[in-house]
Amino acid sequence: MTVMKFRLNKKAFLVALCCCIITVALVFYGSRKLQNFDAALIAYLFGTVFALFGIIYRYCVWLQRPPTWMYFKRGWQLLFSKSFVEYAGLSIQKLVRNIAFQRFIYPRGKARWWGHFLLATGCLLAFSVTIPLTLGWIHFTMNPATSIDPADTNLYEAHLFGFKVMEFKLGSWIAFFIFHILNWCSWLVIIGCLLFMRRRLTHAGQIATQTFEGDWLPLILLIGISVTGLGLTYDYEFLKGKTYEFMAVTHAVTVILFLIWIPFGKFFHIIQRPAQVGAHLYKKEGEKKGMAVCPHTHKPFATQMHIDDLKTVTTELGFDFTLEDGSSHLDLSPEGKRSALAKAHLKAREESGKFFG
Repeated sequence: MTVMKFRLNKKAFLVALCCCIITVALVFYGSRKLQNFDAALIAYLFGTVFALFGIIYRYCVWLQRPPTWMYFKRGWQLLFSKSFVEYAGLSIQKLVRNIAFQRFIYPRGKARWWGHFLLATGCLLAFSVTIPLTLGWIHFTMNPATSIDPADTNLYEAHLFGFKVMEFKLGSWIAFFIFHILNWCSWLVIIGCLLFMRRRLTHAGQIATQTFEGDWLPLILLIGISVTGLGLTYDYEFLKGKTYEFMAVTHAVTVILFLIWIPFGKFFHIIQRPAQVGAHLYKKEGEKKGMAVCPHTHKPFATQMHIDDLKTVTTELGFDFTLEDGSSHLDLSPEGKRSALAKAHLKAREESGKFFG
């Protein structure tokens, strides 16, 4: 029986703990000392704080890997360099294109893109609504004394961190959109999950490599969250609250399980994806500074900045690729490396033949 050992990363633990403490403090003061905090959401709050701790802890551990840290450090250095305007514009472009519209996946197939786009849009919109509500940062009041028409009981006021941001009437298109936005998100997520499930049931490569906990469980949890969320609306609109307790409990269970699963499951790549923006900046800057030329093929194959950083990272990891003539094996292109390996094999065979001869 194999016993898995967990080694606590102290730096990551302290960073995650500090972020959670700051978040709890923001909950306290953002809800006006819990005046605007809904006690019915306490379970969701614990799930959110746990997910936050796990996400930050794992992200910090990921950043401590030398290759990841090099990309991360270079990305921020380039963003705040003399080319700030250019790289800020490029960052916004890549965020809109690859995060908001998921265009990075489009070349792999339209069906996969639709699945990613619907799932990402539904989840991001839902998170942007539910997290501020859970933390008590957003709340609504009816018929406030400071409203335009205090006698109008159909007038609602929206508050952010306790400050009034807008007013709207019940029955208006704004009220319809605000109070039903999570329903639209649920339908987007359900359709996206069904597209992914269809692919996992029909694509031979997916069938051969997929696992239940890695590929099916997140989709099942998302559908469970969406269906039970729609069930709450259906119960309120048509059943007059007859099944509210059951729907509320099942919805809470699925949401909390999903929040707990995020730091450990496949959906952690959602947190990692924005870091790809730094890779785009890195590639752009490298092309500006010039390409590395392979001494064997005499052709450019990578940016010189990338090769120099690769040498630094491999040295930090304890690997020495210095050759007998003082050059580095990393200066060779993939074709040059294959040629060097073939020459080494030939030399070894010749020396072996002479030895036994």
